[in-house]
Amino acid sequence: MAGTESRRTSRGGAAGGRGRHESAVDAVVHQIRELISGTGLKVGDSLPTERDLCSQFSASRNTVREAMRILKAYGLVDVRPKIGATITDNRMSRAFELFSFNTMEISLKTFTDVQAFRSLIEVGSADDFIDRLRPEDLDDLRAINARLAENNDLSEASEIDYDFHERLVGILDNDAIRDVYAVMKPVILRIMQNGKTRRTFMTETFSEHDGVIEALAARDRLAFQYRLRSHLMFGFRHFTDELDKTG
Repeated sequence: MAGTESRRTSRGGAAGGRGRHESAVDAVVHQIRELISGTGLKVGDSLPTERDLCSQFSASRNTVREAMRILKAYGLVDVRPKIGATITDNRMSRAFELFSFNTMEISLKTFTDVQAFRSLIEVGSADDFIDRLRPEDLDDLRAINARLAENNDLSEASEIDYDFHERLVGILDNDAIRDVYAVMKPVILRIMQNGKTRRTFMTETFSEHDGVIEALAARDRLAFQYRLRSHLMFGFRHFTDELDKTG
């Protein structure tokens, strides 16, 4: 059976002509993904049984099982004994885990690249923020910022700082931006802690956030952009200080 599947796939039959060298397992992975999208299956829905998938795709049980292992590794399905496979969506958490492996140290380049990207999103969206702004957005931002004035440790303070910016970009109501920020969160948190102390969050970060909120409330685009850009580049001073010490 496995030899038949490999020959059929290399001819482009069952795999829909996706590639002459695509394996039987790759073909079944593709077919299951097409099944999910083509039949409108949603998160929480069950996939057909292993036996049904074998019959539907003319594949061996080992091929289907290997395909399911791959889909599980991608975070697209969850496979449990006696329950079978259900649709899930852990792709962002998988990406989060992979991304976090490379976040132990924050270099000047990493800082500059990430903050420049955030500036494109946050500072560059000033007009959209002002157009979409609602009173409850300002209330939420003020409530989050008020938590910074409390006696938080460095880790908790950086989480609150992140919550502030996550709520800010939430005004844009763009799921793709939220997802990207979720993936980048480990690096963003380390950047927020870079060169800061608990007192820095309670004073300078709190004050910078407050200025951003007031500019937003006044619908002053230029003031909003200036204050937010200055806030995002705060940690750059730390790298400058480090360079001066070693120079």
